[in-house]
Amino acid sequence: MMSKKEQNTDKKVRVIEADPELSKKNDSNRVLKVAAYCRVSTDDEDQLNSYHMQKAYYTEYIKRNPKWRFAGIYADEGITGTQVKKRDEFLRMIDDCEKGKIDLILTKSVSRYARNIVDCISYIRKLKASGIGIYFEEQNINSLTEDSEVYIGIYGVMAQSESENISANVKWGINKRMQNGTYNCRFNLLGYRRDKVTKEIYIVPEEAEVVKMIFRMYLQGKSLDQIKAYLESNDIKTINGKSVWDKSTVKGILINEKYIGDVIFQKTYREDCISKKSKINRGEVDRYLIMDNHPAIIDRETFNLVRKEMVRRSSKRRSSDRAITELGKYSGKYALSELLTCDVCGGPFRRKTWSRKGIKKIYWRCLRHTENGDDGCPQARGIEETVLHNAICRGLTNCIPETGEVKKMVALMLACATSKDKMLMEWQEVQKEIKELMRKAEAAETMCFKTQGNKEPYMEQIKKYYASIAQLRERVAELKKKLERNEEFQTELNQNGEWIEADEISFAEYNDDIVRYLVNRIYITGDQKLIINMKGGDTVVEEIYPIE
Repeated sequence: MMSKKEQNTDKKVRVIEADPELSKKNDSNRVLKVAAYCRVSTDDEDQLNSYHMQKAYYTEYIKRNPKWRFAGIYADEGITGTQVKKRDEFLRMIDDCEKGKIDLILTKSVSRYARNIVDCISYIRKLKASGIGIYFEEQNINSLTEDSEVYIGIYGVMAQSESENISANVKWGINKRMQNGTYNCRFNLLGYRRDKVTKEIYIVPEEAEVVKMIFRMYLQGKSLDQIKAYLESNDIKTINGKSVWDKSTVKGILINEKYIGDVIFQKTYREDCISKKSKINRGEVDRYLIMDNHPAIIDRETFNLVRKEMVRRSSKRRSSDRAITELGKYSGKYALSELLTCDVCGGPFRRKTWSRKGIKKIYWRCLRHTENGDDGCPQARGIEETVLHNAICRGLTNCIPETGEVKKMVALMLACATSKDKMLMEWQEVQKEIKELMRKAEAAETMCFKTQGNKEPYMEQIKKYYASIAQLRERVAELKKKLERNEEFQTELNQNGEWIEADEISFAEYNDDIVRYLVNRIYITGDQKLIINMKGGDTVVEEIYPIE
């Protein structure tokens, strides 16, 4: 029996020599489908002239050759060469190559074809695998030749390097203009336009009113969803003319510093000129704040109040570690969802609906008790919404009895709540002292009338109380004069007055907006009393009892 080695030595191998003439690729009589690719990277006049000249040149050049059949011109106008995904015509050309519509591509140079070395080589290899060549006229290179990739790679690296240098120079120039405040950024936002001739920024009055309304509604307690719904229901258009708003668009308006006349340059940046991916600037590169760059639509006080309110809403937490309901999301649907607090456990009250046998009732109950029973909070009793609303209205009426002064008092309370002026804080403290002394004086008077014995000690005490009250009122008058000369406080007061001027403020019926204006917090005690903490520091206690 022969071994495998001995068997292999008997095999005969014959070489079949290559015959290039048999290949369709080398068929001298074959008509090639030839296309051309043109690209310019900017929209300036010289580049566009070059762009049209390239198209005309290649159209005529291809049609002159009898062995070529014109397969089209693919041209990207004003498009960067560093990213293929943004070049629609280039991608259409590659797709037509895959469909067999093109045999050869003509282009001016490697830099016109691509300025990204990775894209340049990868697409050349892809086409080469299908027998499709690219002829670079300026470098006299055909991608189908064996050593072409080395030379194309060298020119590709040079083209990418050129793009990076151009990008660095452009970025340097932009940064210099940012530093001296002469950079003209885009101003495509509601309420503003830029004049095409003078480049000056001007306010569009109708749109500016919409912006003011959005800020006002947010400070009145409305959520982003509620503002969105209002804008859509009133057919108010976005800057792009759309009828549908997005919450992010509304929030973007509320946090955009351009509405107070400022501009912050370089809030985003690009890591490199190839990927062109934008990232939020979190300190990686310098930012530039240009104050009073253009006319303001919103005053700085309002803008700062909105930012504070956003922080307040976003800082909400769960009612307890065991709570199921997440309170991190602000809800502007009901004012009491934000204000009503259980005085027993410190948790929030939540609105609940009770239905039985066709009867529907709405009431408010401690969330901790609802979720965890007596272990969460012993305050089990809920309060019917109508009863609660009536009690709040009575409490507000007792706090501000003079109906003619309601708007003035509301504006003053809001100014007290939002301003941090030390003089104003002293004014608030003095007012509290006066109220406390009045309470003590009234108590002493009651005891004096009731006593059957010596009334002299009570009379002396009452005199001391009223003497102290007189001194404190003199101090209030002094502070009032100083506050009238305080621009910050007066701005706050006037601003709040404008907000409430359009609203009919009354305590005859419960109103969510009025409660938001006036109330800082409402506590419900274990013995079913309301402790209403007003903005500005005043507190009123009201009994909760059913409707008669």
